Amino acid sequence: MLLPTTDDKVRMIDLTSPAPVVDLMATRLIASQSDFQIAQAFGLLGKITPDWLAGGMAAWLALSTTTQTVVLALLGILGGAIANHIIPTWCWYPRPVSPWVNRERWPLLPKFQAISEALPARTWMDRIPVIGWLRLRRESEMFGRWFWVRPILIELSLAAVLPLMHQAYLAGQLLPAGVLPATIAACTDWMALLFFLHAAFLVWLVAATFIDFDERTIPDSLTIPGTIFAILVGTITPFAFLPGTVVSNSVEGIAPTLANHPYGLSPFWSSTNGLFTGLLIWAVWCFALADRRFYLRRGWSKAWAYFWFGLKRNPASKILIAMWLIGSIAIVSVYLSSPIGWMGMMTSLTGLAVGGGIIWIVRLVCGWAVQMEAMGFGDVTLMAMIGAVIGWQGSILTFFLSPIAGLLIVMVVFVINRDPRTPYGPYLCVGTLLVVWFWDDVYNARFRTTLLLMGDVLLWMAIVMPPVLAGMMWVTRTIRLRLLPDPE
Repeated sequence: MLLPTTDDKVRMIDLTSPAPVVDLMATRLIASQSDFQIAQAFGLLGKITPDWLAGGMAAWLALSTTTQTVVLALLGILGGAIANHIIPTWCWYPRPVSPWVNRERWPLLPKFQAISEALPARTWMDRIPVIGWLRLRRESEMFGRWFWVRPILIELSLAAVLPLMHQAYLAGQLLPAGVLPATIAACTDWMALLFFLHAAFLVWLVAATFIDFDERTIPDSLTIPGTIFAILVGTITPFAFLPGTVVSNSVEGIAPTLANHPYGLSPFWSSTNGLFTGLLIWAVWCFALADRRFYLRRGWSKAWAYFWFGLKRNPASKILIAMWLIGSIAIVSVYLSSPIGWMGMMTSLTGLAVGGGIIWIVRLVCGWAVQMEAMGFGDVTLMAMIGAVIGWQGSILTFFLSPIAGLLIVMVVFVINRDPRTPYGPYLCVGTLLVVWFWDDVYNARFRTTLLLMGDVLLWMAIVMPPVLAGMMWVTRTIRLRLLPDPE
């Protein structure tokens, strides 16, 4: 599809994605206006997106702006309430803070049992967002004087952010700069879909951030469902991914940033090698989630024996095996039945591999070089989920932008509680939000060109950099210990 963008250019919306743009598109420049009229009548998603999803976006866009704003504000409050329920209940050390749990049946410590029995029972009014937290101030003796302030701020913040975010998305925040209003209008249903996906993703990131603040860990019960959901949505429609600039036959275009972007579509992705790659990524991810404790104190044979015994004994291993089998069958089925769905699924899987792989490698390298844990495995699963949502391209950008976001987080946290130690999960969450919000500036205008210029060099750098980083950190640690030995 060809759409006007400036007075002297035509921008192409590639509705044949993930197939490469054929030469015939170049001869259709004259017909751009009629194509635009088709886009207005039927919507961009209607071409290669399930009817129920395209119809849902069309029905949403048919609502008035006032109605949309009210609904989004209510959804923001609801999303905040969901996050406020997840934060204290899905963590490793849950507390009955959420009004949706029965405090009277919760196993409390003895010092809190008498306090709980003296408090009035919770009612349905305590479950009303914002108002309920004001009522629950009566439980401050159990949970801390200001425990109710953060939940209120989360719910009110999301109620304000979602309408503003929706307005920005539909105004072309994610699209390449300089596009005409006609192009923005043609992409409205795509941007609406991205908004709802990213709004749900935002609620998940808020929950992960504050769990990590509270406990210095991120539970798998949060990141595993988020990753699977991202893969499912990516399989349903390639428009679940951010817009990327493409150029074919001297025509500049916009297409979803799939696994092949910004390069041409390689036969590798549609071959059996691509299928085996997807199966391998899924298998490694499922294995990484298992209990993989490995002890070498009694030699390799004993270590392997304990390792496999631990896997068999852990009840979660059966769930992971079932997840691996079901996922593998789904991957093969999509590969055989839906080329477009396969490219969306591969995009999420490669994003999972690159996002989680970067943090996993850094964790292993730093752990070996400095003899201490640099990142928790929750950061690995969190980044895998992020990669499944925004692709491998966005994962790389998130990794490099996260330390910049971390500087701001450290300063804010230090001002609040005078604690300079901050978990890395919030860095990744804020870095992800920055990448998505400034997507066109950081990816289309800059990183995309870098990827095109580097080509295969990027792969070799990914292979060489981990051992180089490990060597540099080992040398640094050795010199530091010689100059400033540990007091122990």
